[in-house]
Amino acid sequence: MKKLNPPQQQAVHHTEGALLILAGAGSGKTQVITTRIVHLLKDKRIPAENILAVTFTNKAAREMRERVSSMAGSMADGIVISTFHSLGVRILRRDIRALGFKPNFSIYSTSDQAGVLRQAMRERGIDPKQIDPNLLLWKISGLKNRLISPQEFKPESSDRIELATAAVYLRYQELLKGFNAIDFDDIIMLSVKLLQTNTAILGHWQERFRYIMVDEYQDTNASQYLLISLLAKKHRNLCVVGDDDQSIYGWRGAEVQNILNFEHDYANCKVIKLEQNYRSTSSILDAANSVIRNNPIRTDKALWTASGLGREIDLFVADNEEEEAAKVVDSMMMEQFKGKLSWSDMAILYRSNAQSRAFEEKLRQERIPYVVIGGMQFYERKEVKDAIAYLKVIDNPSDEASLLRIINFPRRGIGDNTLNHLNQWSMEHDVPLFDALGRVSEIPDISVSSKKAVIAFHSMMKEVIAGFGKNRLGEQVNTLFNRLRIEDELYRTLNDAAQARKHIENIEQVVNSLALYEEQNPRGTLSAFLERISLMDEDKPSEDDKEHGQNAVTLMSLHSSKGLEFSHVYLVGVEEELLPHKRSIEEDPSCAEERRLCYVGITRARQHLTISRCLTRRKYGALEERRPSRFLAEIPEHLLNTTSCDAGDKEVDSADMAKDFFAQMLGD
Repeated sequence: MKKLNPPQQQAVHHTEGALLILAGAGSGKTQVITTRIVHLLKDKRIPAENILAVTFTNKAAREMRERVSSMAGSMADGIVISTFHSLGVRILRRDIRALGFKPNFSIYSTSDQAGVLRQAMRERGIDPKQIDPNLLLWKISGLKNRLISPQEFKPESSDRIELATAAVYLRYQELLKGFNAIDFDDIIMLSVKLLQTNTAILGHWQERFRYIMVDEYQDTNASQYLLISLLAKKHRNLCVVGDDDQSIYGWRGAEVQNILNFEHDYANCKVIKLEQNYRSTSSILDAANSVIRNNPIRTDKALWTASGLGREIDLFVADNEEEEAAKVVDSMMMEQFKGKLSWSDMAILYRSNAQSRAFEEKLRQERIPYVVIGGMQFYERKEVKDAIAYLKVIDNPSDEASLLRIINFPRRGIGDNTLNHLNQWSMEHDVPLFDALGRVSEIPDISVSSKKAVIAFHSMMKEVIAGFGKNRLGEQVNTLFNRLRIEDELYRTLNDAAQARKHIENIEQVVNSLALYEEQNPRGTLSAFLERISLMDEDKPSEDDKEHGQNAVTLMSLHSSKGLEFSHVYLVGVEEELLPHKRSIEEDPSCAEERRLCYVGITRARQHLTISRCLTRRKYGALEERRPSRFLAEIPEHLLNTTSCDAGDKEVDSADMAKDFFAQMLGD
């Protein structure tokens, strides 16, 4: 407790009733949350199983769990520290029977959802060439996050997308239930439905979780807000931690009003502001405060630090994006040389991923290592999804999306026509697809050779499912994959042997991952392993682990940067219609969320911040004039050191670098 400042200590000790902790960027909120949990366990003697802490990513939950365990030891056994979706799955695994599902339900990934949606579209006579299935999935996701069921959805009669959504939504949900499956958005929606409609179930979970903490509360959507409200309604020992100034996910359903209205929702709640920043210099914080105070609706707070003023903020004004990239990379080389910084101490943050091109080209040209955050995650790769689909069918034979994925992988001569006939017969006779495979002899219009292939596949899967034990899961799966001769299939179908080897290594990693999971969780089940994989989808995309460990400059979007920090941040493209984004200006002239995004970018910097903008940019090959962002005008001039990209500047920079180099050599 000695390490905590007075407001932090106050937050730790306030344990009864509602508490709102307004935690500014870099204000040590994670330490406050973990210390508060340990205080509940050790000093207040609250049983671990009565404490719930909820956050948004698996990484944050894991780190919080590790910190609490290291501080409280075995007293922390039984505490639930999880993401919203992990919490929802916990509730559903116990109680989903009340909604007509079996507890071994599958959680469908985006690609699984797409297959189910296309089937619903076919059945409703909607042409995917006329209406994009992904758009309908996005619409359905938005409805679920707002807790609007198919029966409650009232489309605008003139909007064809709305009408198509209404036609497909109900059938999509019926198909999912028939497969004993739910999608990601169902996890919270069905949990809320359970708690709203069954007082006994609600009572159980309210008694279980008497003390609740929610991190990043400003990022909650309507369904997450209601889930927490229901759980906390009885005991009202709810502590929420967040910062309305860092609410940047409105585009995916987050509602900043949830944190702004907390005092109204919980009368007599205690409000504590954490405004002392332990990350950045005063110059950086003054710039951030100057920008964010222009937002019309926010809680009043201002970050400050005891660490001193620090350097001025550099502002680069470039003729175009190539010169902007050149200036930034030249500055990086100078910083690395003069400040003895590692490449990994530096990051380039941008509003749009398309901005990375010029910087990547310049970094390559200078042979500077870099990593672009984003890209395809391991469990999104096709060969990995195919391997996981086998495990899902073993765990839940009713999972028809996974069954359709594996029925002809590796290829066994079961074509689309055969699958269509199987699907049709399955629906007409109300027989699960897996059972229909075993009755393929009863289905007309399927060739003899295809029937043989289907029967062989069904027999093999029945044998595998029946013989699948609870121990040595990794070994059993490895035996199955060898039996399937997946390696042969990949070498046969991929022309490039090196590419085939990469795919084989990825499938090998699935087996390794399962074996490691079993080693770390001796009582772990295949269901629990698959659940863990499904819940990884809620984490933002991250770089490959090999890349993450190297000494490299980080390139990433502002949205991806939240929660991270770097010694030197380059905030680039600070121009009207880029930051703030053109679409956002049209949707919200006040640009409140874009201003918060700029604030997040500024506060990622520890020691130094460089901002850059262009006078012109190319659009479809033609040069367009650019205007400085309104956010730049909100930063006081005395904080900025402005340089333009002309030949004179470049010569001075080179001369300065040479002078510094020789001075260091001579020991000056």
